[in-house]
Amino acid sequence: MLIAVSLVGAIVAEQSPGAPNTPTVSENTTATSGPAVSPDKRSAEGDMDKPIVLQPIGVIRSPYKDAKGTPIQGVFGGEVEAWVELKDKYVKGLKDLDGFSHAILLYHFHKSNKEEIVGKPYLEGEEHGIFAIRSPNRPNHIGLSVVRIKRVEGNKLYFTEVDVLDGTPVLDIKPYVRQFDSRPDAVSGWIERHYKDGKQPATKTAK
Repeated sequence: MLIAVSLVGAIVAEQSPGAPNTPTVSENTTATSGPAVSPDKRSAEGDMDKPIVLQPIGVIRSPYKDAKGTPIQGVFGGEVEAWVELKDKYVKGLKDLDGFSHAILLYHFHKSNKEEIVGKPYLEGEEHGIFAIRSPNRPNHIGLSVVRIKRVEGNKLYFTEVDVLDGTPVLDIKPYVRQFDSRPDAVSGWIERHYKDGKQPATKTAK
């Protein structure tokens, strides 16, 4: 499966048979968006219109087959277990990952078939800009999850705190490093009101 991404927002993928609502592109074809751009003009404008081709490194095997009932974030996922199944050529890349408690998964929202610039999050009915929420219906359909590592066996990375659907193509895995990634003074914008005075969000799974 190839995923071709244009920086102006187009994304296409060659999926396995039966993948829903996803356009396809041949592995020998470069996806582009809009009219052709001359090299001189592209150079002057930078690389904003240059397509990027991403090759999945593996796939997620999850008990969640549909969005309904899936935790909206991994912190609500509990001890439900899933795993990343890597292509053989990337297995050596898992070396030493089991020394970390958490990992960051980057993946393609393969079941999202629309793109929004403004949307409503699960936590409330108010609209927010797509870059202020974590909706899958975003430009390039790239998702991110922080998961708790359970173990590494062969080409599989087992984890809990699952908020990802079965069959999700994985683009990258990074270790979560508390010294780098934690921000004690972080402020979470509109989400703060859902935790005010010790509250917890009423909605914890997709509907």
